[in-house]
Amino acid sequence: MNRDLIMQLAQRYDSFYLYDEAEIDRAVSRLQAAFPGIGFLYSVKNNPNPAVVRAVLGRGLGVDAASLAEVKAGVRCGLDQRMIQYSAPGKPQADLEAALELCTLVADSAGEADRIGQAARDRGMTAGVGLRINPDFSYAGPGGAASKFGIDQGLALASLAGWEAAGGLRVAGLHVHLRSQELDHRVLEGYYRRYMAMAEEFVQALGRPLEFLNMGSGIGIPYLPGDRPVDVAALGAAAAELAAALHQKYPQTRVYIETGRYAAGRAGVYAAKVLDVKQSHGKTFAVLCNTLNGMIRPCLEQLVLGSGGAAAPSCEPLYGGPGCFPLTVLQGGPGTEPVTLVGNLCTGADLVARDVLLPRLHPGSLVVMENAGSYAAALSSMQFSSQTPPAQVFAALDGTLTEFAPAAPDIL
Repeated sequence: MNRDLIMQLAQRYDSFYLYDEAEIDRAVSRLQAAFPGIGFLYSVKNNPNPAVVRAVLGRGLGVDAASLAEVKAGVRCGLDQRMIQYSAPGKPQADLEAALELCTLVADSAGEADRIGQAARDRGMTAGVGLRINPDFSYAGPGGAASKFGIDQGLALASLAGWEAAGGLRVAGLHVHLRSQELDHRVLEGYYRRYMAMAEEFVQALGRPLEFLNMGSGIGIPYLPGDRPVDVAALGAAAAELAAALHQKYPQTRVYIETGRYAAGRAGVYAAKVLDVKQSHGKTFAVLCNTLNGMIRPCLEQLVLGSGGAAAPSCEPLYGGPGCFPLTVLQGGPGTEPVTLVGNLCTGADLVARDVLLPRLHPGSLVVMENAGSYAAALSSMQFSSQTPPAQVFAALDGTLTEFAPAAPDIL
């Protein structure tokens, strides 16, 4: 955490995100060194800030796109069609048609595969398409389950011949993503092995090698006290072994893993200025700038805990457990006191932390939240009560800053 830079930015902004390219570089370099022979796709939805996207893609990654806008971001960064995979449920027809020649479309349902094939036939072309599969296995072992995502494995296998016979569509690859934020490399390794066995079934059914295999995301980052980072060296060695065995049989098949939050999650902090401090019935409340409407996840955490869900299961990326966003106070006063941190919105749900022991706060103090590089700004609704949203600042390796200054809303 660059405290001096945070204090410098606090002279201009009452709330802001700060993204550190050096941490992005370390995270991406760890992945690329640990997974030889495997490519990575940046999950743009976790942090679409333009400077962050350019920094990640500039390190040789492709795009895991969940919308047409994310597809176009990859195109603007100079990526070719093979390095942009558009996988999301319920893609609008207009988006399918606009993306058809910009990226590799990944069909999320049998009906969507039909629609892609028809759109391609209408243009007199054959599109290389991926299939998102809902497999006959789970993340932790055998046995599949109903899901809003993907085409059931049996249905996809039974439909291959018909899709290709209809024309317009060539099954080029497979995509499976079942869960995010896994820290046990052994669980991920088992998932990779089951995926490769499934892929072989599709190769045999098609009678030809696949062009790509996308094994999805899952590599998590430590959020909670006591979390241990994923052993990416051990996981990468296992994945590289599987990829090497695959390439012995099918040399042209590319293997991808999506980064999820790993590339940027630890690279961001969120700073909110204390606007007011007040007493009520013997309790101290500090009112922060832009919490629910700037950095929503701590508020969602309090919502779960306030509903009696201290042991509630993870529901990423909304809720990962208590204590995911460690707090640091800058410019606090002497001594400590228990304080409840709230935001400046007209709702009781704007609650960040309850009765936490912190240095004494006063107007102008800063509360800094860690782990804000992924699923933070992207999830936060910044329109509530038409407040000025937080700034976003990108600190490059050479020390230069790119500042995305907030604009006050203009209702009429």
